[in-house]
Amino acid sequence: MTRNYFGTDGIRGRVGEHPITADFVLKLGWAAGRVFSDNVKGRKLILVGKDTRVSGYMFESALQAGIIAAGVDVGLLGPMPTPAIAYLTRTFRAQAGIVISASHNPYDDNGIKFFGGDGYKLPDDIETAIEDHLDGAMETAPSARLGRAHRVNDAAGRYIEFCKASLPTGFNLDGLRVVVDCANGATYHVAPDVLRELGAQVTTLGTEPDGLNINLDCGSTHPGALRRAVLDQGADLGLALDGDGDRVVFVDHKGELVDGDELLYIIARHRRENGEGCEGVVGTLMTNLGLELALTEMNIPFERTRVGDRFVMEAMRRNCWQLGGESSGHIVCNDLTTTGDGLVSALQVLRALVATGTSLHGFKQGMSKLPQVMVNVRMAKKASLDDHEDIRRAVADAESALAGEGRVLLRPSGTEPVVRVMVEGADHALVESLANQVADKVRNALG
Repeated sequence: MTRNYFGTDGIRGRVGEHPITADFVLKLGWAAGRVFSDNVKGRKLILVGKDTRVSGYMFESALQAGIIAAGVDVGLLGPMPTPAIAYLTRTFRAQAGIVISASHNPYDDNGIKFFGGDGYKLPDDIETAIEDHLDGAMETAPSARLGRAHRVNDAAGRYIEFCKASLPTGFNLDGLRVVVDCANGATYHVAPDVLRELGAQVTTLGTEPDGLNINLDCGSTHPGALRRAVLDQGADLGLALDGDGDRVVFVDHKGELVDGDELLYIIARHRRENGEGCEGVVGTLMTNLGLELALTEMNIPFERTRVGDRFVMEAMRRNCWQLGGESSGHIVCNDLTTTGDGLVSALQVLRALVATGTSLHGFKQGMSKLPQVMVNVRMAKKASLDDHEDIRRAVADAESALAGEGRVLLRPSGTEPVVRVMVEGADHALVESLANQVADKVRNALG
């Protein structure tokens, strides 16, 4: 279905530019309230949470007003990770959960994401229904039927207990020295507590949000500070979450980055060797070929989808598989939760390491990553790559140079105005050279 506002992960953009404006979000709250309250008898409730961006205050108030105008109650969660809002939506038996966040983007972007009452991202028909209401006139419910708002004061504690409950009874991290980088985002007040309550010795980074520093030189997209801290303190490992807490990457004790593909390998291997089974794993077009080869050696089926957690989740549910994710560290353990959860995924990795007595550096050696280089080319506006002969020729030349031992992929981002140019192959120097050559052609063709 063609939608005017919803992208691959909700509605996202620059604050103050349509549709990320207070007046639009007010009406969006009303439209969502109308859609989610249709045919609902009794209490009507929508939960609203946010990350730590300064604009979150404005959009929280706008959503609250719109939802109340539709005759629906609002539960305000405050700063909470995206996966926590999915979990709380289920436990409160709410009709929906709304997240105010632009995930790993800078502070001056923001967005609105939705979960249904089951804790899963919305299907296309619900998003379309919300957009249909946006095209109509906003009608406020009679005063006697207006919704009411309340603050959910124990939201953080509920989520902390949920994360710990994702592990076997008695599991602990006693003596493990961990550095955690919370990206000055939504996990700043929950991730350190989860790790400490499990017994880890925790050093924190990115736990002082000021509204403007979310994802700024920190978190999963900027792991340099985490590397330095792990090495300086002689920690066993470090983990970095992104601004809304649905992604995680690790750093081992040698300072080497461990990305989402390697984390998927660790979780899948431990589940298979621990007798818990691993029916299959879902990755994306960007997943490193090394993961696919490692899974094949363990006789674990693997399927690639388009980039985006909704496509990964669709394939997981279709195949009845419990594990999937992306190279970025957006990992879904479908037997534990309904969406990508950086903290729950991190705990599954830590469980594997503690259970086997293996270091992170040692465990990841079972998977050999192929060199993969990605170059982001910024676009002034959306354009079709297929319309440019120079781009097609550059891709064909790169594929010829790889001689069947690699891949070339061009993918417009669903969340940023960029084209991602990815080249993968056995020779790093060749891969890097080809990626830059293709990126130059894309940059020239798109102006």
